[in-house]
Amino acid sequence: MSAKVKETVSEEVVRVRGLTADAARSGAYLYPLKGIAYFATHRSLWKPFLSKLLPTITLGIGVTATMFVFTYLPQAAVLAVVNGPLAAFTTVLLVLNESSTIFTILSKTFLIDDALIDTFDGTLVAKGMTGVVSDGREIKRGNDPISKLGKLIKKPFSSFTPQAIIRYFMYLPLNFIPVIGTILFLVLQGKKAGPTAHARYFQLKEWSKSQRAAFIHQNQGAYTSFGLIAVLLELIPVASILFSFTNTVGAALWAANIEKESTTAPNLREQAKKAE
Repeated sequence: MSAKVKETVSEEVVRVRGLTADAARSGAYLYPLKGIAYFATHRSLWKPFLSKLLPTITLGIGVTATMFVFTYLPQAAVLAVVNGPLAAFTTVLLVLNESSTIFTILSKTFLIDDALIDTFDGTLVAKGMTGVVSDGREIKRGNDPISKLGKLIKKPFSSFTPQAIIRYFMYLPLNFIPVIGTILFLVLQGKKAGPTAHARYFQLKEWSKSQRAAFIHQNQGAYTSFGLIAVLLELIPVASILFSFTNTVGAALWAANIEKESTTAPNLREQAKKAE
């Protein structure tokens, strides 16, 4: 194990302790679960999901099966050296995470990105946040939140960047550290996934890069806890496609709650302006 990896682990352990306390206070980790419940009870939000169900399930099964067939045993052999009997379990988590990452990149790039945006915007409309959504797309007359969504005015942010992929592979060696390494790896994935879930919200609010950074920093524990639960749900083979949509609903519910509270965001905007 390189000195650099050891140093990274030590730093992240300290950070995780602080983030855990913030996350517990925020309750943001509940939003992925709230997203499941809200999605299940609001059939109108199923439309984008159902329209992409068959191709994404096929893709998910194909990616997961291929990864287990070709990468499980080689990685298990390597992890067995450092993780011992736990290697069977940690390798499953690693392969699932790798499969989830590949599936997410492919599906969001080629299949479901527009559907997820419709789901996020539709949830905001359902929660009475039509004014927020109207800043990013046309709003039509309709019988349900999804049917009210018109043409996009603002081009959505890119879901993935080369830097994100590079960062993912940089974190992979953490899995060679027994137990704690796998946990840290998942936490780091959650730390990235949390803010990404609100990329559309930040776009609709027209926040600058500094404003987004200030808000994310202020709520780092909350975003990490949300992202961790979302990542764990999306590790589940086949069902990961469903959880991609329910996590999006959860993120929108959280955004709607932020809007209703309407206290933190304005303060952060002022801080960001001063910082500029």
